[in-house]
Amino acid sequence: MSILSTLLGILFFLNLILAAVIIFLERKDAGATWAWLMVLFFIPLLGFILYLVFDQNLSRKRLFDWDDMKKIGIEGLIQNQIHTLKEHRFPFRNDISSRYQDLIYMHLINNDALLTQDNEIALFTHGEDKFQALLEDMDAAQDHIHIQYYIFKKDHLGKRILEKLTEKARQGVKVRVLYDEMGSRRTRRRFFKDLLSAGGEVEVFFPSKIPFINLRLNYRNHRKLVILDGKVGYVGGFNIGDEYLGLNPKFGYWRDTHLRIEGSSALAMQTRFILDWNQASRSKKIAYDLRYFPLSSFSGKAGVQIVTCGPDSEWEQIKNGYIKMISSAKKSILIQTPYFIPDVSLLDSLRIAALTGVVVRIMIPNKPDHLFVYWATYSYIGELLKAGAKIYIYDNGFIHAKTIVVDEAISSVGTANIDVRSFRLNFEVNAFLYDQALSADLTSVFMDDIEKSRELTLEEYHQRPLMIKLKESISRLLSPIL
Repeated sequence: MSILSTLLGILFFLNLILAAVIIFLERKDAGATWAWLMVLFFIPLLGFILYLVFDQNLSRKRLFDWDDMKKIGIEGLIQNQIHTLKEHRFPFRNDISSRYQDLIYMHLINNDALLTQDNEIALFTHGEDKFQALLEDMDAAQDHIHIQYYIFKKDHLGKRILEKLTEKARQGVKVRVLYDEMGSRRTRRRFFKDLLSAGGEVEVFFPSKIPFINLRLNYRNHRKLVILDGKVGYVGGFNIGDEYLGLNPKFGYWRDTHLRIEGSSALAMQTRFILDWNQASRSKKIAYDLRYFPLSSFSGKAGVQIVTCGPDSEWEQIKNGYIKMISSAKKSILIQTPYFIPDVSLLDSLRIAALTGVVVRIMIPNKPDHLFVYWATYSYIGELLKAGAKIYIYDNGFIHAKTIVVDEAISSVGTANIDVRSFRLNFEVNAFLYDQALSADLTSVFMDDIEKSRELTLEEYHQRPLMIKLKESISRLLSPIL
């Protein structure tokens, strides 16, 4: 008994030290701190091991340094846009951009997100349409193809994409593929052997340094970017896998949102890709070259800012962009997201919007792909129902779109979900769009999706079974670390 008491005493003392580390050294927000303390309390010592694997902070030093950014004039362009916005002499090309110049300024000052105003945008909501357009653009590429996905599966769609990339590499086009190790955990480097033999290059983001153990498990590159010849870029929610074509019986039809942008915003995507590539690559880093930043004239008129965020950033840039959009709303806010776990600031901004008469509509899936996240989502939408928001449950398969549209004027489409993981832990990218025509199209898509959804009423929510209430309560406690 004395040995057991001694061991328990040592374990208790270690747990106190580990708790002190979380409280005093990590300086997390209170919600995440309490959640991890609860884990430590219920599973001593093992809880701290889980903490080290899933939630230790990355160093705040920048992971992505690229000295050649000065050569392409990005810093000069950013400063010029900041100064002309401050002095109210920025040459806006449409009224929407001019109306939301405070949002544009915020992204410039906090994220170096240049505003480009010569973009032509195509909207995709079906996987077959998106990947058919992508394959056609790949076929037309003459100089380079840069492709980055969180998930790149070795299934039918993955093989179709890989075959086209290999074909283009054999034609002399420079092909680079970057994928996330955790998202593509069943994909091995040997899958790309034909592409590598043809001269293509492949890199993995945050790979395991020890087999089967990845101490950066929680920090994943969730971005989906393709840049072709520095003129065309793709960004949105679709990954590469058969389920994104609706071929997985578990999910059925896959409803997502993706953009094809032809214009100068492709160069902003290019910069992001090169920074990510150079972080992942040890020996084949990309040096500045005019071939990746061609001087081209484009006929589009849409305003776009490419905004990124990640655990190495001081600010939660995409979340802040969402909050700024929501706070500017006068008539309507439309949100589609597979996960809805907002922090207090975002939840309050939506609640205030609903209470002041803004029509707030939020659409979520009818089925979970992550159980705790799903039930935490139900907990939060209950609060918004009480404030007068309208909640829709998408019944036509699985909705994976990450979109927000405000007043049918401005919108955002990208990779960031509305949850702590996207805002603080994952590396994400969104296009913030200042184009009324595209916002109208996204609004029409939302209204069409309502026809395939059922509205969750406050009365129905209050009548949910006790077991669901229990699942919500547990999941909500864990939501700061999900």
